[in-house]
Amino acid sequence: MHQIEMVSLEQMVLPNHRYRRFRKVWDFSEVDSLLSQAKSNNPYEGHGLERVFRCLLLQFLEDLSDRELEVFLQKNNAGKWFCGFLLSEDTPDHTVFTRARKKIGKTLLSKLFENLRDQLRAQGFMNEVFTFVDASHLIAKASLWEERDEAFKQKYEKLNNEVLPKVTHDKQARIGCKGKSKYWYGYKKHISMDMQSGMINKVAITSANVTDAQGFKHICPSQGAIYADKAYCTFPARQAAAHKGCHLAAIKKNNMKVKNVD
Repeated sequence: MHQIEMVSLEQMVLPNHRYRRFRKVWDFSEVDSLLSQAKSNNPYEGHGLERVFRCLLLQFLEDLSDRELEVFLQKNNAGKWFCGFLLSEDTPDHTVFTRARKKIGKTLLSKLFENLRDQLRAQGFMNEVFTFVDASHLIAKASLWEERDEAFKQKYEKLNNEVLPKVTHDKQARIGCKGKSKYWYGYKKHISMDMQSGMINKVAITSANVTDAQGFKHICPSQGAIYADKAYCTFPARQAAAHKGCHLAAIKKNNMKVKNVD
């Protein structure tokens, strides 16, 4: 005997599921409005760029590869609900996610991040009373033998940040240094973190040769006290903090007269 049962995807997702809590925190109506800016010549009309973006959010939340995300959406009902798919509806294959990232781009992605941050602030999850800032290295390429050979071929005596743009395909990457012995080729990631919640407030990427203090202006909060290591005690960081009306509580270097040795 065959029985027919009406099934609602809404009822299949537990009331306390973390995907439900996430959607309560982030109102996607503003996100959809921002994504509409990238919908000209949209190759995702079968799924909608808005729904594909939510798939990319799930990918980050669940730490999945593109192929793993494809299978996850096929099997996971809560994932389908979160992204806005029907129970029997086809979900995107892995090739769609790569194209969607390119379509969204870094500028629009930055706006989406700011929208989430602003909504978190409005709900009291974040504030700018106490902020921690830091920077870390991003390696673009582990070896520069090809660039070195090209530099010698063009009669340059040494490979440095002045010569690199002339011999490499990545015109923005540079050689950076942290401390006295840590060198790398690539970029530097600057972040500011809300110390109340532990959430990232701002992120900026610069060439590796930009100092922490010089990159600080891109992540400086609009108010409050800022805590940082001694890389931020120099003039560029102090100037950026003063411009925003912030108190910079960076550790002083040992050779500075204002250093409190106690």
